[in-house]
Amino acid sequence: MNLFKKLLPTKNGIVGSQKYCRATFCSILHSAVDHSVEVHSSDQEVVIALGSNVGDRLNNFNQALQLMRKSGIHITRHGCLYETAPAYVTDQPRFLNSAVRAVTKLGPHELLGVLKTIERNMGRSGGIRYGPRPIDLDILFYGKYQIGSDILTVPHERIWERPFVMAPLMDLLGSVIDSDTVACWHSLSTDSDGLFGLWEKLGGESLIGKEGMKRVLPIRNHLWEWSKKTAVMGGADIIDIGAQSTRPMASRISAEQELDRLIPVLEAVLEMPEMEEKLVSVDTFYSDVASEAVNKGAHLINDVSAGQLDPNMLKMVASLDVPYIAMHMRGDPTTMQSSDNLQYSDVCSQVASELFSRVKDAELSGVPAWRIILDPGIGFSKKTEHNLDILTGLPVIRSEIAKRSLAASHAPLLIGPSRKRFLGEICNRPAAGERDPATIASVTAGIFGGANIVRVHNVRDNVDAVKVCDAMLKEMSIQL
Repeated sequence: MNLFKKLLPTKNGIVGSQKYCRATFCSILHSAVDHSVEVHSSDQEVVIALGSNVGDRLNNFNQALQLMRKSGIHITRHGCLYETAPAYVTDQPRFLNSAVRAVTKLGPHELLGVLKTIERNMGRSGGIRYGPRPIDLDILFYGKYQIGSDILTVPHERIWERPFVMAPLMDLLGSVIDSDTVACWHSLSTDSDGLFGLWEKLGGESLIGKEGMKRVLPIRNHLWEWSKKTAVMGGADIIDIGAQSTRPMASRISAEQELDRLIPVLEAVLEMPEMEEKLVSVDTFYSDVASEAVNKGAHLINDVSAGQLDPNMLKMVASLDVPYIAMHMRGDPTTMQSSDNLQYSDVCSQVASELFSRVKDAELSGVPAWRIILDPGIGFSKKTEHNLDILTGLPVIRSEIAKRSLAASHAPLLIGPSRKRFLGEICNRPAAGERDPATIASVTAGIFGGANIVRVHNVRDNVDAVKVCDAMLKEMSIQL
């Protein structure tokens, strides 16, 4: 027998079970085992969990997502990526775990059938329960429905005891409940405070970074646990190469000109023996340049426009399967310091909102949240006071983004205050080369505010500053 229970909003909001909605029946549908009753009324928002611990785990994820999109599952959001210790059957390789939100017209059992077909086509066989598998796809939520049948239970029956499921599920939400459907998902949890309360009782963010669960970003041929150590872009950890100036009022060159300048330098840098353990980022807002750079061996794309200056960039990045640095900027280098682009009533809140819009567009284009790095764009369409507000307000930017997407709020945060004009204005240092002490002060403030990557010119001095900051943060975490 199949049982569907739909959760309904009332005219005053969501039917309340304490803070969230109470399950009420709009219909209870019965059917025999061989004659399922499906829901075909309209698009349904669903949550699907992904897991893999056999073969190329990340490639398995990418392949599964592509097959889901081709099967009528429109993915709208991605959780972060986690490497986790196996549960239940512990003598097996570590898993990658994540989850996605999607919209589909498929009924719940049709959706289950599609996911099972994808699993089989990707090589999953029966095996032992909770044992190794190339891909595991589970329906966590289906619209506002509770579903109980011989082959499908929604919400998934073991969500509530599994941190490796709950962590990416929480990533798909915002700290502000923004729809009836999300409110109903909260109501279906086993905790009176909804999914947030349940996650906290499991351990919440304190679980992340422990041996059993690491939040990671896939880059090059490894999984980078970026929160453990501040990375230095400019020489120590990441080399950033750009062939087009993005300083204020810089004139734009074509993609062809940029490639002519870039590729010889990129090839030469990649051939250096000392680059074996380092990452190479290419600074470009052109999709064709990004494509050629990655084909030549670049490991990241750094886009000062976050996809706004080339309509093909986000789709291209989705196909390249490399991390994408999305920076906040209004306009382009020739207009970013115009009076219109410098108007902010609350710079941290507005930068957060505009960055989230770019993340949303990137995800809808197929770029998973676990490949996105955010940059608030210090010095780009900002006055001196705006830059200072951002440096001291990085936690505010994260919390504002978290209202809309916890996954995006967890993204690595990059700042680039190095030798910027606002430092010269504050310190009366007109020559950029004289701004290194001010850069160190800015970098220090940023790291203590939660920056994970700092872009600098003077590598040696800033590396020392970063090491001291990281040591202090480590000591502070031990004391807590």
